[in-house]
Amino acid sequence: MLSNTDLGLSISTLVTMLGIFWFNVREINFNTCLSQMFFIQLFTVMESSVLLAMTFDHFVAITNPLRYTSVLTDLKIAQIGVAIITRLTITLIPMVLLLNRLSYSLLLFHPDVMKLSCTDTRINSAVGMTALITTAGVDSVFIVLSYILIIKTVLSIASPEERKKAFSTCISHIGAVAVFYIPLISLSFVHRFGKQTPPYVHTLIASAYLLISPVM
Repeated sequence: MLSNTDLGLSISTLVTMLGIFWFNVREINFNTCLSQMFFIQLFTVMESSVLLAMTFDHFVAITNPLRYTSVLTDLKIAQIGVAIITRLTITLIPMVLLLNRLSYSLLLFHPDVMKLSCTDTRINSAVGMTALITTAGVDSVFIVLSYILIIKTVLSIASPEERKKAFSTCISHIGAVAVFYIPLISLSFVHRFGKQTPPYVHTLIASAYLLISPVM
């Protein structure tokens, strides 16, 4: 699931990037821009959700290993998948509909598209911030809380060798979480508070967010 999400995030920007580098295409029509923004947000929320689901997987495996197979059944995993898709739909459809109703005097991240509008965008800004908090924000809080409980459980293990083995199972996931969330949080802060920062800073952080995580 995580690999497919990373692949989708890369493909959602691939056509535009190839157009820029190969053919120097510097313009994009509004519907294409809106579609690309939708898929970037879609795979961003999906990746955050999958990372949270993986945290739950680690939590069950370490804190209650004997019940792992009975807790994480195929049905439970399917229900988690349905929950992820439901949250995606509820979160993203209002954002796209609200952007579509605006008037434009003429990039792809939600705040970038709003900047092009010549009408009031306060509702869109509020909806965008709410969507970010209720998805990546909530997921990151649950991931941190889960790892606090995981660390507490691991430290209670008597054998140093078993503690090391338990921690080693979490290293790759912690790396994936860091590689995903650090660029995402940086990009959100730059868009919200870095009004005076040079355009290349936005481009650099956006490129890091869209490219480094899938590559890693």
